Amino acid sequence: MKKIALLCLCISFLANAYTQTDLPELNLLKSELEAHMRFLASDELQGRRTGEAGIEIAARYIASQWQALGVQAANDGSYMQAVDLQEVNPMEEATFTWNKTDFTQGNNLMMLTGDDLNVDTKAVFANHGWVDKAAGINDYDGLDVEGKIVVTLSGKADDNSPMATFTSIRAKRDFAKEHGAIAVIEVFKMNPSFWKRAVGYFSKSRLEIATPEGGAAYGWVLPSDSGIAKDLKAGKKKKVSLKTGKAQITKIPADNIVGIIEGSDPALKEEYVLLSAHYDHVGTGKKGGGAFTAQDSIFNGARDNAIGTVALLAASKVFSQTPPKRSVILLACTAEEVGLLGSRYYADNPLVPLKQTIFNLNCDGGGYNDTGAVAVIGLDRVGAKQEILDGAAAFDLKVIGDPAPEQGLFDRSDNVSFASKGIPAPNFAPGMSDFNEEIMKYYHQVADNPDTIDYDYLHKFCQAYVHTARLIANKDKLPFWATGDKYEAAGKALYNKE
Repeated sequence: MKKIALLCLCISFLANAYTQTDLPELNLLKSELEAHMRFLASDELQGRRTGEAGIEIAARYIASQWQALGVQAANDGSYMQAVDLQEVNPMEEATFTWNKTDFTQGNNLMMLTGDDLNVDTKAVFANHGWVDKAAGINDYDGLDVEGKIVVTLSGKADDNSPMATFTSIRAKRDFAKEHGAIAVIEVFKMNPSFWKRAVGYFSKSRLEIATPEGGAAYGWVLPSDSGIAKDLKAGKKKKVSLKTGKAQITKIPADNIVGIIEGSDPALKEEYVLLSAHYDHVGTGKKGGGAFTAQDSIFNGARDNAIGTVALLAASKVFSQTPPKRSVILLACTAEEVGLLGSRYYADNPLVPLKQTIFNLNCDGGGYNDTGAVAVIGLDRVGAKQEILDGAAAFDLKVIGDPAPEQGLFDRSDNVSFASKGIPAPNFAPGMSDFNEEIMKYYHQVADNPDTIDYDYLHKFCQAYVHTARLIANKDKLPFWATGDKYEAAGKALYNKE
């Protein structure tokens, strides 16, 4: 019996050894990955800020790599998906009057859009101002808002987080316009300290997805002691007035880069795994937002997110040579650093129908402090835990689940643009155990340059990312959200699940 057991053990060992040495991911060269990193995070690209020359060079570099590998261009023969962005310099003056209380711009009012309005009209309360036919939600049902101002609660009924408030702005403007309202004023439900940060941010020039001219005006009020919350709950109708200045808007060119690799299994190649990483960073000097000096004012973004972009390039090389069973979409996102704009644009304007996209493995991070691990935000939520564990273990890396749950990291990177549509979408990040000094030393700092990268770790990380993607793309059972997850309902609607 001992001999039989020993024989079985040897057979198992040999089988595992063969599998390990036969992995296509082992063909990735550390030197090639380092070359990608040193170019993408070089000083010459000036921090890859959206709308500037450096990021355009990075886009052409990524597209040229895919062209050389024979990756299919996803957008009618082009790798570029134009993302319509605009730079907004906010209005300096605005006043909203409710029940003899004046809300003024920058104090207890923040108007984000609206062109030279001067109206006296009625306010109509519309709950969260949200419409979702699939979920049976229509907060405008039975309301007459034609020519009126819609007052709503911030966020959505199931999510009033800051991210939900920010990402729902455009949709709420569209819903209001469709129903004939002239403006949406949201009652900002977050704490006063966050209000100050939000006002500080939106009082500066910002980038956003371009909106058609003539849309409904949009702004927030901080309720304070005005009685507005009490009046809304009581269903009272109020006469209100709104005066706004005019925001200065400039169109900004930007591109997602999108490629496709066809799967090897004819029965599965109409299903797609979406691999994504943002390739933008924050630029130079004051625009970068962090400390800088005369000697170094370039925020190179080696960790955030040249690492993710290099991992995406690694996947494109390996899968172009040895594709998985399902097809792969390669998506390099623009404008993540200014509000996840590139991924949101793709999610709203997909080049492959979202219902055919069975998974998103996003790659983004702020740095690493554990070179024996990867960090996967959403590990237990997306139905592919074993594949993720196995993908990392193949290269002797452990997996850290959500390393900082208090930070809400799942909803802070491009994966959330796809999760909100219902696609299982974790974020695969470099090994981080917590937000310590090692992370903050480089996160959005000029020190984050290619000379500080551990290239042995980058090599293993990229191999683990590619292998994990392969295991998921070859998975027999389609991954899906954990029961009760906040994105489960969206997933059921997308994939027509009961």
